[in-house]
Amino acid sequence: MEDVMTQLDGLQEAWLPLVMQYGGQVLLALITLLVGWWIIGRISTTVLRLMEKRSVEATLHGFIGNLVNIGLKVLLLISVAGMIGIQTTSFIALIGAAGLAVGLALQGSLANFAGGVLILFLRPFKVGEYIEAQGTAGTVDSIQIFHTVLKTPDNKTVVIPNGSLSNGNIINYSRQPTRRVDINIGIDYGDDVKKAREILLRLAQADARVFKDPAPVVWLVSLGDSSVDLSLRMWTKTEDYWGVFFDTIEAAKETFDQEGITIPFPQRTVHMVAQASNG
Repeated sequence: MEDVMTQLDGLQEAWLPLVMQYGGQVLLALITLLVGWWIIGRISTTVLRLMEKRSVEATLHGFIGNLVNIGLKVLLLISVAGMIGIQTTSFIALIGAAGLAVGLALQGSLANFAGGVLILFLRPFKVGEYIEAQGTAGTVDSIQIFHTVLKTPDNKTVVIPNGSLSNGNIINYSRQPTRRVDINIGIDYGDDVKKAREILLRLAQADARVFKDPAPVVWLVSLGDSSVDLSLRMWTKTEDYWGVFFDTIEAAKETFDQEGITIPFPQRTVHMVAQASNG
């Protein structure tokens, strides 16, 4: 019995200094972990609310919320480990090396990811808008983190990587509420230019979809090889663009035929020069 008590006294003398030395650090680390975990939850919730107020695309909500939450928790765990005396330098270096290796292996995917984040934040286009980019035109069907899906007018599905999409030119045909319709028509050199201009203006003014202000105009834009080229320019709502365009072209052809205005075929005059014989 005396031997057991002696061993307990020895253990007490050995462990008591350690408890006195590290007990406060461990307690402080636990308090920091609990408080930090609670604060991170509040920050994540605040970030999600801010994204909702700023109308950030819903695709980014869960992704960014999880990214912020996990990143802050990793930093908190590293800080707590340092508080209790664990050397975190090598651990941080290991994380950095792993991140570098993953980044090198996924260069293309990371570029597409960064492009997707930029598109979803800056919103150069939205789902349902008609755009032209990377040599393809179509209606935006969906915007994902790594790619954007377009539906072409002939119902083809086109998948464009966000990296190249965000770094190239994008034409958004749907963003503005109004568009200008340009129709270029060539008439014969022998026809009356003023009469052709009056016909085109009359057609534009008779269409209720064409705005009165700004008023439609007709310009003589060029003297071509086989025709005098006129340009009818008028403004309409974006959703009425193609209807106005096609209807006006058809009406112009029919009216020109009735009024004796000719739309010439491409032609070229060739002069033949005879060479004298040396015989």
